Amino acid sequence: MLAPWIAASTPLEKPQQGAPVTGQADIVVGQSAPFSGPSSRTAKDFREGALAWFSEVNRRGGIHGRRVRLVSLDDRYDPKLTLANTRQLIDQERAIALFGFFGTANSEAVLPLVEKVGIPLVAPRTGARSLREPIRARVFNLRASYQAEIDVIVDHLVRDGRHKVAVVRIEDAFGEDGLRATQAALGRHGMKPVAVAGVSRNTRNTMETARRIHAAHPSAVLIISTFTTSAALTRDLQRLGSEAQLMNLSPVDVEGLQDLLPGGQANGIGISQVVPFPWDRQVPVVAEYQRLIRQQQRSAHYGFTSLEGFLAARWLTEALERAGANPSHTTLQVAFERMRQVDLGGFQITLAPRDHQASDFVDLTFLGAQRWGP
Repeated sequence: MLAPWIAASTPLEKPQQGAPVTGQADIVVGQSAPFSGPSSRTAKDFREGALAWFSEVNRRGGIHGRRVRLVSLDDRYDPKLTLANTRQLIDQERAIALFGFFGTANSEAVLPLVEKVGIPLVAPRTGARSLREPIRARVFNLRASYQAEIDVIVDHLVRDGRHKVAVVRIEDAFGEDGLRATQAALGRHGMKPVAVAGVSRNTRNTMETARRIHAAHPSAVLIISTFTTSAALTRDLQRLGSEAQLMNLSPVDVEGLQDLLPGGQANGIGISQVVPFPWDRQVPVVAEYQRLIRQQQRSAHYGFTSLEGFLAARWLTEALERAGANPSHTTLQVAFERMRQVDLGGFQITLAPRDHQASDFVDLTFLGAQRWGP
């Protein structure tokens, strides 16, 4: 069961920066994510993937004999609640690390506290530049940046002869970062967007935006938004007769998009991905992921988001093992920074003291008439 969201917390005496997290049998990992609302399934999928690995680690005896316990709090995608949850995770739960936070604005909201306390923020689910440049001493990114995703998308479109690219972006920090990255990627090819439009988070009222985009006669449309808005825009563009190639970034949620676009409406839509294909058992870590998901779930359910959670959990426990039997925030940071050329099973990660970007893996997937399964 998910830990409940608590609006306020009672601060405990703050541990000294770099001091060991002691006085508890478990190693606590703290997460704040939108476990309610439109993005709840995505957050739960990430958590399920992480729990599949943490459960296996505990079954094997834990980290230096201590169990790993994931405490997950609901922030409903509200940065203010994310900050309140973070204080609770630090002060009350005494977390060794913050893990799997969702969203650009949400992750940005906790950065001052992360830097003040000195607690590692591990695998935030955002590709924003603000968590990468300039380098943040306590932030460790697993997923590739939005710039890396968009570079791959734009290069593909150019190779495919689609040079008239329009952009629809959500009006928040995610959308702003995505637009900047798109302009940079197009600029490398001497191009600019033929049209740019903003949309509100999770809006379904996209016909006016679709008309504006369609009027520019784009050969491709890059949608930087949630699956709810992306699906609505897709339907409206199809009604207008658009034949533009539609592309989305990895946070869109493949399943949510497919659920809202039945009857072949999703056919041909492209989505960039930052983890391997979750059904490719030839990748050793994917085969291990599938095996452990089957052990944890009555009906096995694979997906990109849960695989990301699984990989993030594997990465974190690798660092915890290296941090020693009585880890601190600082020894965990050092353990991460010394993880050079580490193979998690066909998924390579590389870190250094001045490089906290573990992976630059990006792949493109395109939806077809049938859904991937199970």
